[in-house]
Amino acid sequence: MNERLNNLRSRVFNKEYKQYRQSPMPDLSAELDIPHLSWMELSSKITQKMCELEQAVILPDERIVFTRTVPSVVPFYSQAISKKLSDGYILHELGPISNICADWGMVLSQGLIGRRDIALASRERLAEDHDAIAFLDNAIETIDAVLDLVKKYSSAAEVLGRHDLVEMLNHVPAHPPRTFHEALQALRILHAMVWLSGNYHVGLGRFDQYMWPYLKADLECGRLTVNQAEELLAEFFISLNKDSDLYPGVQQGDNGQTLIVGGVTSEGLDGCNELTQMVLRVGRDVSMIDPKINLRISAQTDLELLSLATELTRKGLGFPQYSNDDVVIPALVAHGYDLEDARNYTVAACWEFIIPGKGMEVVNIGAVSLPYAVDQTIRKGLQSGEDFHNIQQRVKDEIQSQVETVVEPYRHLFLPPAPYYSVLMDGCLESGRDLSYGLKYNNFGIHGSGSSSAAEALAAVKQFIFIEKSISPKHLLSGLDDNFSQDKDLQQKLLNRGPKIACNSDLADEMLIFLFDALADACERINDNSRGGILRPGTGSAMYYLWLAQGHNGMREPVVAATADGRRHGDPFSANLSPSPGVVTDGLFSLFKSYSKINYHRIYNGGPITIELSDAVFRNEESIQKVAMLIRIFAHLGCQQLQLNSINAAALQEAKLHPELHRNLIVRVWGWSGYFCELAPEYQDHIIKRALYT
Repeated sequence: MNERLNNLRSRVFNKEYKQYRQSPMPDLSAELDIPHLSWMELSSKITQKMCELEQAVILPDERIVFTRTVPSVVPFYSQAISKKLSDGYILHELGPISNICADWGMVLSQGLIGRRDIALASRERLAEDHDAIAFLDNAIETIDAVLDLVKKYSSAAEVLGRHDLVEMLNHVPAHPPRTFHEALQALRILHAMVWLSGNYHVGLGRFDQYMWPYLKADLECGRLTVNQAEELLAEFFISLNKDSDLYPGVQQGDNGQTLIVGGVTSEGLDGCNELTQMVLRVGRDVSMIDPKINLRISAQTDLELLSLATELTRKGLGFPQYSNDDVVIPALVAHGYDLEDARNYTVAACWEFIIPGKGMEVVNIGAVSLPYAVDQTIRKGLQSGEDFHNIQQRVKDEIQSQVETVVEPYRHLFLPPAPYYSVLMDGCLESGRDLSYGLKYNNFGIHGSGSSSAAEALAAVKQFIFIEKSISPKHLLSGLDDNFSQDKDLQQKLLNRGPKIACNSDLADEMLIFLFDALADACERINDNSRGGILRPGTGSAMYYLWLAQGHNGMREPVVAATADGRRHGDPFSANLSPSPGVVTDGLFSLFKSYSKINYHRIYNGGPITIELSDAVFRNEESIQKVAMLIRIFAHLGCQQLQLNSINAAALQEAKLHPELHRNLIVRVWGWSGYFCELAPEYQDHIIKRALYT
């Protein structure tokens, strides 16, 4: 990167943008505490007020502008009024709509003025529909508020004599961009405004598909060189990191600023283009936690592209994350997605598959604790003297019960209106309905967490109690009850001799298949989620790999005691699809073979195979090629999703002792990357253990 970009990047790393934030936060409670306003009207007024409060910040060397100055979004209602309005309903996570993706290509192609014209036409056509008129009026108000904020930036640019910015801001995002630069500037503002409206986990979708026409035109007419385009893209990436500390998540960095590149087009053709590779190169060179880059691949993906992606992995950023089109697209089609939409999938904040502009899907309503289901049934089954078949039936019943328990509250889900977000979605302005009413796809997603430990516990019981008869039921139950404190030999036998995932154990793999089939069966029995959708099971763990093991304030899921795979109470589970902590695998090919046996046709909510690789693996060009071939093997074997991490255990331990010297150290946590020194100690410790086991 050149000196200008390095300066911009350094300012963000040093958090210099914080000096522009208004302190104290303006008190708007009295101004917005208007009892007769509907939730829709309040949502619109919050967007308007936040845009009104924002102050224009333009630094001398910036070519893509917007720096947030209002540090927090005004709550919709007081806690008491909010509770009254949502009485009898459940709010998802923080309440506002999150973790979906706008149709950025559509919005850019029409501009906000074009979107407003559509709203005005619908208003005239739906004049007798009072609900539609109310929504459309509020949507138009948010459009005007954003345009007023852009005018504020244009005026500030004029005062500074920045005529380049004045011309650009007078055109976008009001009108369709004419250049790649204008498209990046428009996207920066349109995207930031969703956060400013109170929504969160806002992704950027299929970036190389909707942005490519602008770049292609610039390159073809000589308006830009590749180097100039990369400089603009790098600045855009840097700008996404300026506000991210204000974005909510389980941990700092868990903000959902994802984008995806590669894969097929909606017509089924190869969608890779020059921008696909440019995103990977620029992500590698910028080396910041946002945006979190995903790459769609297939068994035919070019090794050169996979090698470039591996160079990005080598940086230790924890991305790109890979999704296999050969597996994902057919699974989505099999569950009601139109082929054209399925081909256009992107990922949500972590890994779940969603459709830009057409999905109001809640892809993470909770988790099924597979270790708890297995542990409880092993204990009850052995105490009752049951055979292994009956224990497995108990497991299936317990998984079914957990699924129903997780889903039941969401039958009463309340999604607050989001008039500005609706402007960015397909069909909302045309139909006169806010996206909270639902879009084309309204499915729920659920995680199946702790699968390795659960499968290994079941396999150990079958192996040692029912096949070998080398451990008695009473002996195992006693060890579980006292957390193996009195019988280390038993624990070591379970840990070291028990069947393990990724160790070429047919028995462990059989149990893994059984568990996910049981999860799919349970989800398929729920054929209506109360919003006209279905329940999608996945293989992710999210934060549950710690929560299920150690507990978390307010969580519904039970804490899991000691388990029959030799794990002690309190020890964490592995993240997503990965070997249990401490297990020495038979190699990566064996690992892929184990996880390729899952029926991803039915388990399709995402959740990557997560592999930690020593940074020494990436030492030279030959090593890079080998890792690229490894990724191709993953795709050839029919696995669904892959996440590779390059880590150094010594560096992580040093960073925990001396965080002031490692502020910019980036790690993959679960479905997202963050700065190691900003994580809570329990997450730091788990990542260090993962590195040591590598």
